[in-house]
Amino acid sequence: MKKIRVAFIYHENNVYLSGKHYDNTYYNFFMKALRQNKEIEIKDFPTKEIFDASALKNKFDIILLWENNDYGMPSEIKGIQELDMPVIAKGADPAGAKKSIKFHKKWKIDYYFHFHHKDFFHEQYPSNFKYKTIIFGLESSLYENIIPYDKRISNKILNSGNVGNMKITSRIINKIRNPKWNALGCYKLRTLCNKLPYVDYTHTLQHEYVGDKYPLLLQKYCSAIAACTYNPLIKYWEIPAAGCLTFMEITKKNRGEFLGYEDEKTVISIDKDNYIEKFEKYLSDPQNNKWKKIAGAGREYTLKKFTNKKAVESLLDLMKALL
Repeated sequence: MKKIRVAFIYHENNVYLSGKHYDNTYYNFFMKALRQNKEIEIKDFPTKEIFDASALKNKFDIILLWENNDYGMPSEIKGIQELDMPVIAKGADPAGAKKSIKFHKKWKIDYYFHFHHKDFFHEQYPSNFKYKTIIFGLESSLYENIIPYDKRISNKILNSGNVGNMKITSRIINKIRNPKWNALGCYKLRTLCNKLPYVDYTHTLQHEYVGDKYPLLLQKYCSAIAACTYNPLIKYWEIPAAGCLTFMEITKKNRGEFLGYEDEKTVISIDKDNYIEKFEKYLSDPQNNKWKKIAGAGREYTLKKFTNKKAVESLLDLMKALL
């Protein structure tokens, strides 16, 4: 079997690929899972500010870029325009899309991927930018031996991650400087949940459960919140994978339905109008076996559909289609 030879380009100081960042999602996908597929032969090119891509000629089939931005990437990739091989890039943070667009021609990018819905991607980028949704980030080995549901905290609901500032002065400043991509705008419902006395909040960094330890935090609770205003994020599959009853924000705006989770079957779907009602329904009878069944079904669905292994296979399919 002939392997696809992949040249993976990123800056040598890219902390997301170091294995030492508080969020190891990208490290586990790019530096571990990609290497485990027998049809891919990947070689790393950790660069300085300038990289001469002409050295890749006739030695590789595909160029894979960390992302279409200068964060974690060299500022210049010489000779890439002259290479006759497809270039695939992970889409950068959507908040910086206006800056990232210029790299489309500069780095001759043929295709993009990320876990965002295709319509969300094309809200930020031109419609002619080719894109594939690939749900990556879930390293299944971290979710194998979880604490049984019945032995977890059941009278509290876990909320974790970044939240916004509800103070009037902060909201005014954000409205002027960054009306869409501020923390409150991106995590409005997640922020509101913190006002409730039965919600336990854990900040993104102020705890011990960083890196690969986040599943250990999730396993302490029977239930947890996955909420994002504009698009589903990694928590949407990390939380159910840990066996939690997942209160998942699913709205027309964030297009969360595309993930395939079903209300009252694999998750509990919430929005700004019903989240309190649904929280209190659970807390009024937390030992009811139906919650355990929903959590179990959500875990099963997630580990079947959204592991890094599945994501690599999807990326491999894209590579084959481009060759």
